[in-house]
Amino acid sequence: MIHFHIVSLFPDSIEPYLQSSILGRARQGIAPKGKKNGKPLIKVSYYDPKDFTQDKYGRVDRRPYGGGPGMVLEPEGILRAVEAAKKKSKGKPEIYIFGTDGKVFEEADAKKLAKKKDIILICGRYEGIDARAQKILKAKIVSVGPYVLTGGELPAATLVDAISRFVPGVLGKAESLEASRVSSPEVYSRPEILTWKGKKHPVPKVLLSGNHAEIDAWRKEKRG
Repeated sequence: MIHFHIVSLFPDSIEPYLQSSILGRARQGIAPKGKKNGKPLIKVSYYDPKDFTQDKYGRVDRRPYGGGPGMVLEPEGILRAVEAAKKKSKGKPEIYIFGTDGKVFEEADAKKLAKKKDIILICGRYEGIDARAQKILKAKIVSVGPYVLTGGELPAATLVDAISRFVPGVLGKAESLEASRVSSPEVYSRPEILTWKGKKHPVPKVLLSGNHAEIDAWRKEKRG
């Protein structure tokens, strides 16, 4: 089992996604075919920095030194939240903070991390997290794309999803992994001919041929 520890001010913003569909079943120990196997394949825990701050009002955002717009998340709440996560870890966890200046997260990273026991994902908000937190934790900075989001919750959910797919049993069959099968960006189902607003849209004939060699060649061509 892999345990994701998510440090976030707004865990409710991503929990509905992580408890639904394939990820939800994996957390409950339910196999893809709906059978209970009694053993969760992934676990998700949340740590709200507001629960770890020493501010009597539970405040975790501060004005930045040097001036500038917005607020910055103080380091203490983040550091204590991570310490709490470490105590629940079985070994030395991988620690990540999200930032546009980080390495872009790729499929190879997901496959590698799927072999870990514990992963800590720190979600920033506002103008970011006090840089000292990242330096103290020696956390790796990762990005999910060349754009800015309002918080790290969506990137955290993205990593959980991408990594979980490589955990044995989550998808049921290894063939379901895009990178390990002959697939294409174009897929078709019933009906054979779709009529929409008077125009007919047929399924490519090669997919109806039954010739698996030709079908595989077509798929490889579509993949480029």
